Amino acid sequence: MNKQGRPTSIANTAHGGTHNTFTGNKALELEEALLFEIDNPGACGVDLDEPEDYTSRLGNLARQGRIGLPSVSEPEVVRHFVRLSSKNYSIDAGLYPLGSCTMKHNPRLNEKMARLPGFGDVHPLQPQKTVQGALELMYELGHWLKELTGMPGVTLSPKAGAHGELCGMMAIRAALIARGEDESRSRVLVPESAHGTNPATAALLGYKVDAIPANAEGRVDLEAFKAKLGPDVAAIMLTNPNTCGLFERDIVEIAKAVHEVGAYFYCDGANFNAIVGRVRPGDLGIDAMHINLHKTFSTPHGGGGPGSGPVVFSEALAPFAPLPYVVKEKDGSFRLVESEADAEADGTSPFGRMTAFHGQMGMFTRALSYMLSHGSDGLRQVAEDAVLNANYVLASLKDDLTPSFEGPCMHEALFDDRFLKGTGVETLDFAKAMIDEGYHPMTMYFPLVVHGALLIEPTETESKQSVDLFIATLKDLARAAKSNDKARFTGAPYMSPRRRLDETAAARKPVLRWAPPSPAQAAE
Repeated sequence: MNKQGRPTSIANTAHGGTHNTFTGNKALELEEALLFEIDNPGACGVDLDEPEDYTSRLGNLARQGRIGLPSVSEPEVVRHFVRLSSKNYSIDAGLYPLGSCTMKHNPRLNEKMARLPGFGDVHPLQPQKTVQGALELMYELGHWLKELTGMPGVTLSPKAGAHGELCGMMAIRAALIARGEDESRSRVLVPESAHGTNPATAALLGYKVDAIPANAEGRVDLEAFKAKLGPDVAAIMLTNPNTCGLFERDIVEIAKAVHEVGAYFYCDGANFNAIVGRVRPGDLGIDAMHINLHKTFSTPHGGGGPGSGPVVFSEALAPFAPLPYVVKEKDGSFRLVESEADAEADGTSPFGRMTAFHGQMGMFTRALSYMLSHGSDGLRQVAEDAVLNANYVLASLKDDLTPSFEGPCMHEALFDDRFLKGTGVETLDFAKAMIDEGYHPMTMYFPLVVHGALLIEPTETESKQSVDLFIATLKDLARAAKSNDKARFTGAPYMSPRRRLDETAAARKPVLRWAPPSPAQAAE
C-alpha cells in the first residue's frame, strides 16, 4: 500500500514481481492522489488583489470557514491532470476495438474548424441576420445528409441517437394522427438484433413492443416477421447493419411488406458508417433514420457525449419533421423556421419542437468538415475500409475464437465464449487480460442475443500492422486460456494502475463525494 492506502505493487504471480517503491510510482507510471488529497491551504494559481474596504450584506450568512474546495498551485494542477490523463486509454494511444461505438480517429482539422470564432462563439438567441454563416453550414450539412441517404427530408435538432429515434417515431405518430389511425395502430415490431434503445423508444411513446426473433444467421426471421404484420402495426424499428454486425439481406422485402399494411419503416442508423457512400437507405424503402454524427462523421465519442443525431425522412414523413429547421430564401439568405405558423406557410405540419434550441453547432461543423475533406469517394472508402478491417479480424481469428455467425460481416466482428468452454476462464477474465497487453477490451456481453459476446470494431482508421498486432495478441490469449494458463486471466489485470475492482459494489454503492479521513484512519 502507498501512503493513500492504495495497492501499487505488481502481484506476486508468474506474471509479475513483488517490488515496492517508496513513492508508489512505477517508473513513468506515476501514482496520483485525489485533488482534495494534495490540498495546500493558501496555494493558488492566480494572484488576486486584496479587495477594498466594503460592508458585507450577508449578515450571519457569511461563510465562516473554507468552502471545502482544494487549494493548489498552477504546476500542481497541471501535473495532476496530466498524470490522470496518462491513465486513460484513448484512440491517440492505440487501437480502440469497442463494437457499436466507432471510436475512430477524429482529424484535428475538424476540431480546428469547430473552434473558429464564427462557429464556436455563436449564441442561439442571436438575431438570425448575424449568424447567416452558421445557418448556411447547417443547411449545407442537411443537404449532404439527404444526398448520402437518398431521403428528401432532414432535421438536425436531435442531440443523440436515442433522441433521434424518438424524433423519427414521433414523426411516424404524427403521420398516423393525420391519417386518423393513431389509436388503431398500437404495435411496433422490433427485431432481437436491434439496438436496445429501439424498444425503449417505442414503449416511451405508448406503443406495445412486439419482438421479432432472429434466424440462425443472426438476421430477422422473415417468416416470423410476416406473421406479426397486421392493421394494428404502426412501424418496424430495425437496425441495419444490425447489432450483430450483419446486413439485413431481406430489408427491401421487409420494407415492402411493412408498407403494404400501411405501417412505416424506422431504421436505426447508428451503424451508417458501414454503408455510407455505398448504400442509400432511401433506396431500400426506409421512412425515417437517425444518423449519429458523433460516430459516422467525426466527433470524439465517449464519456457521455457530446452527441448529435439528425434524422432523415421519406417523402411521406418529411412534412412532419420537427421545428426548427433551416430554409434558403430566393435571395440566397437563410432563415430558421421556428413557429408552427411559419411552417404552415411553408406547407409543412411539424409535430412540435424537441429541444429548446436547434442542436449542436460543434457537431455540425465537424461533420461537414469531415464530409467535405473526404469527398464522395473518400466517404465510400471509409465504409469499405471499415468493413475490410472487420472481415480481416473475423477471418484471422475464426480458428482461435468462435464466430457467432458465418461471415462475411459488416463493420464489426462478433464472437462468443464457446472457445473458452472448459478452461475456467470467463469472458470478463479474457477482457481483463487484454488490459495487461495494452488494449482496451472490445465490447463484452453485448449484444445480449449472443452468450458471452465479444464484439470487435477496428474501424477504417487502423493500419494492417496495427490490426495484425491486435489479432496476434488475441490469438496468444486464446491459446493461453486453452493451455490451462488460468492464472494469467483470473487475476488480471496485473500491470494496470489499479487491479481488478469489484464493479458490482462500485455500481451499487458508489462513493460520490470525498471526505477527509477520520483521526483514527489518519493515525493508521
